[in-house]
This record gives sequence, C-alpha cells and structure tokens, in this order.
Amino acid sequence: MASHIVGYPRMGPKRELKFALESFWDGKSSAEDLEKVATDLRSSIWKQMSEAGIKYIPSNTFSYYDQVLDTTAMLGAVPERYSWTGGEIGLSTYFSMARGNATVPAMEMTKWFDTNYHFIVPELGPSTKFTYASHKAVSEYKEAKALGIDTVPVLVGPVSYLLLSKPAKGVEKSFSLLSLLGSILPIYKEVVAELKAAGASWIQLDEPTLVKDLDAHELAAFSSAYAELESSFSGLNVLIETYFADIPAESYKTLTSLSGVTAYGFDLIRGAKTLDLIRSSFPSGKYLFAGVVDGRNIWADDLAASLSTLHSLEAVAGKDKLVVSTSCSLMHTAVDLVNETKLDDEIKSWLAFAAQKVVEVNALAKALAGQKDEVYFAANAAAQASRRSSPRVTNEEVQKAAAALRGSDHRRSTTVSARLDAQQKKLNLPVLPTTTIGSFPQTVELRRVRREYKAKKITEDEYISAIKEEISKVVKIQEELDIDVLVHGEPERNDMVEYFGEQLSGFAFTANGWVQSYGSRCVKPPIIYGDVSRPNPMTVFWSKMAQSMTPRPMKGMLTGPVTILNWSFVRNDQPRFETCYQIALAIKKEVEDLEAAGIQVIQIDEAALREGLPLRKSEHAFYLDWAVHSFRITNCGVQDTTQIHTHMCYSNFNDIIHSIIDMDADVITIENSRSDEKLLSVFREGVKYGAGIGPGVYDIHSPRIPSTEEIADRVEKMLAVLDTNILWVNPDCGLKTRKYTEVKPALTNMVSATKLIRTQLASAK
Repeated sequence: MASHIVGYPRMGPKRELKFALESFWDGKSSAEDLEKVATDLRSSIWKQMSEAGIKYIPSNTFSYYDQVLDTTAMLGAVPERYSWTGGEIGLSTYFSMARGNATVPAMEMTKWFDTNYHFIVPELGPSTKFTYASHKAVSEYKEAKALGIDTVPVLVGPVSYLLLSKPAKGVEKSFSLLSLLGSILPIYKEVVAELKAAGASWIQLDEPTLVKDLDAHELAAFSSAYAELESSFSGLNVLIETYFADIPAESYKTLTSLSGVTAYGFDLIRGAKTLDLIRSSFPSGKYLFAGVVDGRNIWADDLAASLSTLHSLEAVAGKDKLVVSTSCSLMHTAVDLVNETKLDDEIKSWLAFAAQKVVEVNALAKALAGQKDEVYFAANAAAQASRRSSPRVTNEEVQKAAAALRGSDHRRSTTVSARLDAQQKKLNLPVLPTTTIGSFPQTVELRRVRREYKAKKITEDEYISAIKEEISKVVKIQEELDIDVLVHGEPERNDMVEYFGEQLSGFAFTANGWVQSYGSRCVKPPIIYGDVSRPNPMTVFWSKMAQSMTPRPMKGMLTGPVTILNWSFVRNDQPRFETCYQIALAIKKEVEDLEAAGIQVIQIDEAALREGLPLRKSEHAFYLDWAVHSFRITNCGVQDTTQIHTHMCYSNFNDIIHSIIDMDADVITIENSRSDEKLLSVFREGVKYGAGIGPGVYDIHSPRIPSTEEIADRVEKMLAVLDTNILWVNPDCGLKTRKYTEVKPALTNMVSATKLIRTQLASAK
C-alpha cells in the first residue's frame, strides 16, 4: 500500500525561512545565505518523509513567498511595471512582485480559497507575453534526486492558475482569462518534458478550482487543456489533486475523464460527499489518492475510522491502486509537535502536527497492507476516547446559553441612521473623520518587554508601567497628527486572536505552532478544544487607561467571534457555528463592560468573515446566517450612543455586501487599496449603504509611503460613489508590522489629504 503527502509547510519547524527572508530583505544577509537555509529546509523535509516510509513525496511545494507567484514566474508573466527584461527571473523581480519596491506597488494578494493563507494574484491580459522563465520545479526535482529521493514534482494546474488570475490594469473586466490557455500550455509542456528528461515518473497538478461551482465553459477548459497536454504526459503518471470541499458531480465527471491522467486526489475530510461519487463511479484502472488525514487541522486522526473508510475504497479502486494521502497540503497546519514543551500531556495526546500526520498517513498505508502497528493504533484509540470523555471539554452552562441563541435575531433596536445621529451629537466628529485600524508598530523593545514579563523576568508593575508609557507615546503621536478617533496601539497584544484566546476558557496555546499566512508572515492559531467562556474582563483595563490620556474618543479594540473561530484550530467534535455562538457570548460581555467603563467607540474586528465562506454556493446562506448573527450577538445590548465599528481584510466583498449590511455595524473599515478599489464598484452599481464606511486609503503591507496627492485622489474616487457624511479615512489594516519611520509620514500624508478635501468641500458649499 502506498502513501502520499499533498504538500508540506515550508517555513521550518522554528520559522527558519521567515528569519532568513527578513534578514535578506533588510540587507543583512546575502542571496547565498537565503538559498542555504532553503536548501537545508528542503532536504530535511524530503529526508523526513522518506524515512517515514512515504512513497509519493512532493517536491516544488517549497516557495520563497507563494506557489502561485512561483507559477507566474515559471510562465514569465511579469507585469510591465517591474521592468523585467527577460531571462531567468531573479529574486529582486520576484520579491518586487510580492512586496512592491520603492517605485512600484506589489501585486494584489488574496485568500487562498477559504484558508488563512494568501496568494499573489496573477495579472494577465491579451498582451501578456508568456515565456519559460523559472526552472524551479525541475531544479528542485534534481536536488531531491541528488539526495537519492525520487519525488513527485507539484505544479499549480494550468486551468486553476487562469481561474485564480485577474485581468491586468487597463484590461477589460470582461476579458476571458481562459482564452490564454493556448499561450500557457506550451510552457507547461516544456516543464513536463524537462521533468521527464530528469527522470520524473510521476507529476502532480493541483487543480483545486474543480471543487468550486464551475460553469460548462470552465469545465470544457479542463477537457481541452488536458487533451492538449496528453502527448507530453506519455510515459508519466499524472495525478490531479483537488482539495478543500466536495467536488460537484459535473466536475467529478470532467475530472475522471481527462486525457492522459492516471490518478485523482480528493479531500475526504471537507469533501465527505465525494465518497458517494467515488463509490458509485470510479474509473477502473486509475489510482485513487484518498485524502483521509486532515491537512487543515491539528487533531490526531481517528485511525480506526480512516481505516474503515479506506477498506471500503479498496473495493472500489483495487488494492494496488489505492493511495493513502492527506486531505490537502499540510502547509495549513503547524509543523511539529515535538517542539511543544508547554502543552500538557492530555491535550498533546489529542494532537498531530504536519510531522505526525506524515507518520499517520504511513501507518494507515501499512495497516491496509496487513502490517498494522497494533501499539500505535491502540494509543491512538485511547487518545480519541480520552478526548471524548474529558471533563475539560464540556461546560453545560455554556452549552445551554449557546443553544438558547438560535431562535432569536439579536438586533439593536434602532436604525443605523438614528444611531449615527445620536453618536454624532455625542462625539462631534468633523466631516471625513480619520482613524487607524488598531495596532501601532510592535518595536523590538516592546516585544522584549512582553517576553520578559511572560518569562517572569520583570514584575507586573514594571510591565504595566512599560505598556502605559507605550500607550501614552501612541496617543501623543495621534494627537500631534490630529487624528480624530484614536486607538491605544495594542502594545499588550501578541496577536489579535491569541491575545483573546489566552483569556478565554476552552483554548490551548502552542509555543511553535506557526502557520504561514503570506510571505514571511506566520500566525500561531490557538487550539479551541472545549466550550468557550470569559472568566474576566480582557481589555477594559488598558482601554480605560488609554481613554484617560486624551479628550478624543478612544476605540476599544476587540476581535470578533467569527474571526477568532476562523483563525483558530477549531474542535471538530461539534458544528463550527455552536463554537462561534459560544465565543460571541464571551465577546458580548466584554463589549458591555467596555461601554460601562466609558468607552464610546468599540471596534469588533471581523477580518476573517469572508474567508470562512464555503466554496460551494449552496452552503453560503447557512454560513452567512450564523456568522452575521454571531457578530450581532456581540453588540445588540449597547446604547444608541455607543458607536460599533468593524474591520475586514483581504477578500472579495462584492458578493456578500448584503450580509455586511445585515451585520448592522455603525462603521465598517475595509481593505481596499491593493485591490484597485474593487470594493467601490459595489456602490457604483447602486448598492445603498447607510452606515459609516472607511475603505482603506493606503496599503500597509508594503513599506511604500503614499503621497498626500495619491491619498487625496483615492478619497475623491470614494466620494464619487459614497456620501460625504458616511465616509471615514483610514489605512487598510493595522500598523503593527510597519516601522515608525514609515507610519508617521504615511499618516501625516493621510491627515493632510483629508484636510485638503475638507477645505475643498467647505468652499464648494
């Protein structure tokens, strides 16, 4: 029986790649130093899988930034603004596309399906010239081969690549990206030919868009693309990998009849209904790569249950054609449980990170082949039983309170326009009020203070005094800049989800459970293992302190329930919405305590609301219903004069704008600048939005400092479609990843641009 891993985390067990990248970007180390770290990481991953007994080991899943950007480089599809002159694409062009540079902005970044990973969106048009410009897939295959490991090179499939792209600036929005198929397939053929020449016997093409609701012409593109590639595939085994959801019946039919394809991979964790399709019609003589080990969560696999599923599939595909696999790439999970020294033994026994999942996959394959490791399976069964019966998991009071929420609507009793009037009387803000999203730069000094306090090297009094000093500095900066609604800068917070999770019951935390979010940025998702409640106030002390330092309104800053849910590893033993309602009740208590402490503006960030949207349209309404309801639960009890803000990042909101309106927040700030004001097109098309709205006026994910004129121009574009009395001016996102040398001039220009427009508006009257 054979085993396969779809992909593996590339950051390293201790984030080695992150530190190497940042050192290189800061000019502190050379390209050779960076390549050395990358080579060591790749070889250790390949060796680890080989030693664990995995037969189909992936290569080319490593990336310096993003696998879709790697494909753009492979195809030489570099937007003109980066002045690339041809030849093999080097690091400087590659990183300019990812991060922008002093003169030009980065390419757009958006969520990879419904994960918290971001990819760099290709910008294509009828004049895009494609040329084979990065030989990475071949060189990594050869690199593994030199170590004595024969790998399966992985490429983003041609059709998914085009379906994930967008028309470049200046190209008609109606331009058919699939019309470029004929231009990119010759390069895929070259890559395949080189891989064959290098000795590859298998190749994996990831076509995850097959799980989405595709129309007939999109499905036809798969058929024609693979018919065109068929002759190049001769002598190769070709695996098409899908993941993240059930595959629709039509797509399944298209997939299983593609020319030249020998194997199909399915996510059987998020795609449980796919099992029915496989059982009713799996093509004979083809390989079935069964994704039974969850690549997106950190729970140990229920080996007995997976084995039973695999036995039933054996009857369908045949013993020699069934391959045990992960449901998707393991890059969405933490790297290695071995590095967790602080988790208690009970919780640890319930978990498996990427390194452990590799072992699980192989143990299942061996069991299928009649070599079951009884000791390993028995330990797994004991851990599953302990998790089911542990008193730490269940809190009846919380269960009851969450169950009671379902029948009601939880709305504030007055309309948003009436509330905005009441708030304006109290807050007395100027037209086009300015604010920031919440965090200010997290300096080395600040991180040191938090680290020392955690390690008990400084006393609580010393810690409070250091944080107080930082808040005071941030308040002064904002007052000097003349920002209207202030934030305290969040110096006490490590992460917008972790900070809250640490103060809620039902959460556990890792020391090294890092997961890549984009580029070198990693997040450390908390683990929700039990029922969630809030024992004590979490932010009131700091918000109250910050408000006492200024007469201007100070925003209380909270993370919303849907974002806490979507950015955590969530328990898989009850529906996600039940867990979300529990978190909503905990946040509701915090909102009410902030209001009682005199905080008049409270921001409840729902950065991840859109990202949790299921990939299949048939499941959208149910998700949006409970997600929006969860948000409303948090603030339905406040007075009209308390202004509720929310914030959302990187996502396409146009299709869920009515759900956003239904959240009934008083003000929403939204990421907008990297996506060419895509958001504003909703309002151009006539959607009426009566609440306050702040589409971000500059991109904080790039070190670039926008000019006053550029920001003023952005605000004018917004005023063309939004009423003056509802528009707010703010950056795209929090500022914690930026340096003060970038933040101060950028915010100075933001306020200057706002004042300039206010003057113009006043004189126009």
